[in-house]
Amino acid sequence: MKSKNWNRFTVTIACLFLLIAVIAMCTSLNAQAPDRFVGTVTVINGNTITVKTDSGDSKQVEIPASAVMKRLAPGQRDLSAAETIQLTDLATGDRVLVKLDPNATGAIPQALQLVAMKKTDIAQKQQQERDEWQRSGTGGLVKSVDPTAGVVMVTTGAGPTAKVVTVHITKTTVLRRYAPNSVRFADAQPGPLDAVHVGDQFQVLGQKSADGSEITAAQVVSGSFRNISGVVVSVDTSASTLTVKDLVTKKNVTVHITPDAEMRRLPDMMAKMIAARLKGGASAAGGATTDARPQGAGTGTSAPSGYGAGAGQGAGAWSGQARRSGGGNLAQVLDRAPTVKLSDLQKGEAVMLVSTEGATDVTAIKLLAGVEPLLESPEASRDLLSNWSMGSGGAESAAQ
Repeated sequence: MKSKNWNRFTVTIACLFLLIAVIAMCTSLNAQAPDRFVGTVTVINGNTITVKTDSGDSKQVEIPASAVMKRLAPGQRDLSAAETIQLTDLATGDRVLVKLDPNATGAIPQALQLVAMKKTDIAQKQQQERDEWQRSGTGGLVKSVDPTAGVVMVTTGAGPTAKVVTVHITKTTVLRRYAPNSVRFADAQPGPLDAVHVGDQFQVLGQKSADGSEITAAQVVSGSFRNISGVVVSVDTSASTLTVKDLVTKKNVTVHITPDAEMRRLPDMMAKMIAARLKGGASAAGGATTDARPQGAGTGTSAPSGYGAGAGQGAGAWSGQARRSGGGNLAQVLDRAPTVKLSDLQKGEAVMLVSTEGATDVTAIKLLAGVEPLLESPEASRDLLSNWSMGSGGAESAAQ
């Protein structure tokens, strides 16, 4: 009997210590819980706002009268120079950084501090960035890289009008590299030049030579991505994925479609015109100088306001618009193509896309449908999406 009681006592003590350990662990985890988050305001209801965080969560937070509220201009870092605002100055679509009050006891978390970037300010900054990259930007695929000499040879454009640009990297050049599984500039990290490889996407902003054959880089963003041309096997809108049979590897690839993905469809006439251009024939698509406009913050599109063609625009209007563009480029033509949704894609149709790297599971950056004429000349169209896929992300970074 003594032995049984002792065993029970031992088990009880062991359970007690286990319970204490679990409580201590939970307390530690709670103590480590993040006290701040960044996101976009989606709802304003009285003194309570709802924020969609960058991680995809939806958080409610109460803004008491005691909360410190500041307005920061895109690109500004010093809070001491920030303007003090009121809750009434906040609007849906604004970007906010919210620091929570650890001493608040209400059911809804309270903000101790809120720093906002106005949606209108971000849009203006994006346009300025687009304009700057349009004037001074170049992008394409890395042909060769010499880290010692600080020289990168980049192939821009596509088809017979492709050319090579020499990029000079200096000590003051800001070098960034996209994260392996992300297409957002906000996730790009500083990276040395020796991390750049042949075949990488390479976008550069800097001082161009008179003929555009050389550029001294002020900013660079690079990354390794995958080009896929194939046929849609299936579409799963509930999972936001589609399965594509890669025409090169003959294997199925699962493609994840996120809100950041840009999806467009070429009108049939425009697809034929681009195919003719890439084969070296006459085309109204204009030259093939690469468009290096930065990608918008969280929008997944680099087309400035007014560039959209509208889903109902016919091929005739497209032809006329392309002819009027004169010195326009193929990347701009692609940017003008009507947008589509995942549900618009059909089994058996051909698509071209640029994605994150991966053998059988990738995330789409940009996807182009209506490309059957382009796939008739795979060699000519091989680099088309490569030059269209990335923007500098400078405007997006301003919104972080």
